[in-house]
Amino acid sequence: MPVLSIHLTAGGVSVLLDVADDRLPAVAHWGAALGELDAADARDLVTAGSRPVVANTPDIPTRLSLLPEQHTGWLGRPGLSGNRDDGGAWSPWFRVVSVDAGSAVEHDGLVTVPGGAVRILARDDEAALEIAFDIELTPQGVLRIAATLTNHGATYRLDDLALALPVPARARELLDFAGRWGKERTPQRSALTVGAHVREGRRGRTGADAATLLTVGEPGFGFARGEVWGLHVGFSGDHRHYAERLSGGDQAVGGGELLLPGEIVLATGASYRTPWVYGVYGDGLDDQAGRLHRWLRARPQHPRRPRPVTLNVWEAVYFDHDLAKLTALADRAAALGVERYVLDDGWFRHRRNDHAGLGDWYVDETVWPDGLTPLIDHVRALGMEFGLWFEPEMVNPDSDVARAHPEWIMQTGGRLPVESRHQQVLNLGVPEAYAYVHDRMAEILSHNDIAYIKWDHNRDLVDAGSLPSGRPGVHAQTLAVYRLMDELKERFPGLEIESCSSGGARVDLGVIERTDRVWVSDCIDPLERQGTMLWTQQLLPPELLGAHIASGRSHTTHRVHSLAFRAASALFGHLGIEWDLTGASDAELEQLREWIAFHTANRDVLHGGELVRMDEVDPSLQISGVVAPDRGRALFALAYVARSDVAPIGRVTLRGLDADRRYRIRLLPLGAPRGEGAAPAWAADPDGVVLTGAALARAGVMSPVSYPDTVWLVEATAVD
Repeated sequence: MPVLSIHLTAGGVSVLLDVADDRLPAVAHWGAALGELDAADARDLVTAGSRPVVANTPDIPTRLSLLPEQHTGWLGRPGLSGNRDDGGAWSPWFRVVSVDAGSAVEHDGLVTVPGGAVRILARDDEAALEIAFDIELTPQGVLRIAATLTNHGATYRLDDLALALPVPARARELLDFAGRWGKERTPQRSALTVGAHVREGRRGRTGADAATLLTVGEPGFGFARGEVWGLHVGFSGDHRHYAERLSGGDQAVGGGELLLPGEIVLATGASYRTPWVYGVYGDGLDDQAGRLHRWLRARPQHPRRPRPVTLNVWEAVYFDHDLAKLTALADRAAALGVERYVLDDGWFRHRRNDHAGLGDWYVDETVWPDGLTPLIDHVRALGMEFGLWFEPEMVNPDSDVARAHPEWIMQTGGRLPVESRHQQVLNLGVPEAYAYVHDRMAEILSHNDIAYIKWDHNRDLVDAGSLPSGRPGVHAQTLAVYRLMDELKERFPGLEIESCSSGGARVDLGVIERTDRVWVSDCIDPLERQGTMLWTQQLLPPELLGAHIASGRSHTTHRVHSLAFRAASALFGHLGIEWDLTGASDAELEQLREWIAFHTANRDVLHGGELVRMDEVDPSLQISGVVAPDRGRALFALAYVARSDVAPIGRVTLRGLDADRRYRIRLLPLGAPRGEGAAPAWAADPDGVVLTGAALARAGVMSPVSYPDTVWLVEATAVD
């Protein structure tokens, strides 16, 4: 019997696909698990969701497939846009020709896949096009889909290939992210109304203002409550996310790579594959984030060893590279328990400021007459790893490489793009340019003991054409960057890479397939970081988020904060320091040592626990934490980010613990506010109080009265 429907189920999620009558797969259900289904159940579920025919609409019910098709009467955004030179093949009618579900067994037209992958192949012989869908539901309940379009006819110009997923009528509120340099992933909410909410990234990189994870949910959804359906395009170049509601009541989220005009032209037999598009369902935002975190942690390439506490020297020395100063920084860092030392921008030829030298990847002999070896040897002798900054995709016009090869600079129209940060983009889509960057990086890595690359990317791609034609080159550039990262990792096993892009402008599931952490933001002001860390965790777990303790006065905001607030705000990520330690007082160094010791002693919980965030009881108080996998221990942060209209705010709940177990709740003395507020009775007692997980989640504890810019750390330890 032909396959009529496919039921993928794993991790508390079900995806029911309708493929009856050889039509492209359409999602009949995506959400909470449906339990066991037989073929009749599946057919009835499809029938139950079929739309009636209403006046002035097509005479058959409209149907949203994974690739929305115009021939079906779908009047929303089409999935495929393109045509041949004669204007044909712009509205194909694909028919399924095969379904491959691996070892899954078909019974009476239903294929049940208990977690795993399905490949569905479809063709339109008239249009001479073929499309294959790779559909996977991970054990954690994360759905991901990619499509490969193959052209079997004359030249086909592809303008857009986007995938879509339906969301139910009860999902009427949108959440996605905006932002700018130094203030990434700023949440924004709106109603889902008739029309399209479209978020396009045309920067040639993910962007500080990227939608990141576009989520539609039940109105009022929060961290703990309300069903949500989110979509993420796992790609680091131009991309598009959208949510759409039609006048007929259909609702969808979709997206894919954003293709520039003429960027993808398929010759006979050529193919284009989309990035992975991720669909993440959750009962509340924490459930949604938790699925992503568990899936990422289960990947074979996910970092397994404890995340090294890192010192980055950028805000300590900037371009003023002096061996004596840098070794003194290393001495102080090692004494504090720092495990990785990173030399930032300024080590290569002609790089005394940001006007020159970018692209000349040779150690500057005028600054480093003996090479980097003296510093690296000193750092390694202190027991720390050594890391180095690169910006492989960029070039200063004032550089040897740009003067020798101006044709390697991305450009179009016989002109150079407008400069940004005094730099242009080096076209890695040009084989010779790619080989130059690859070989120079490999040379540096081969002759130096380097365990880590801070991989930066500090400008948007504007007029990013590829000579000699000047055709758009963002797609090829993005794939070349991925290939470069992959090849370096293969050649240098154990090498770790940080994705940095003007701070947090390249944070996505495409780049994280080949990197080991992201730099969340160039702004290390702890008050700003409270927000960026909170919301970046909607996509990535804490151990992948670079979080550094900055100097007392923030370099980006000029605000001044206590060391306790700075350290506590960085504690729950991949901890580091970005501060001139040679100017720190003995008291500050002792405090730092205590914070680092606490972090390293608790990395198993901080980097392996389940994220929990409390829904807001007052805009001045942000509460989040991590709960150990066995629910035996948890750490919570009560971050006061403003002044409340009332004092005290009242009782606050602490979720995520085992409802039936008893826990000792106490305020940790590390960083405990001194003379900065009033501790309630439970926090004033060094032994705290003992409450059940149910009592903590439903009744909670009284909040402290606190000054702003203060974090109270609370520990929950099972006593049974």
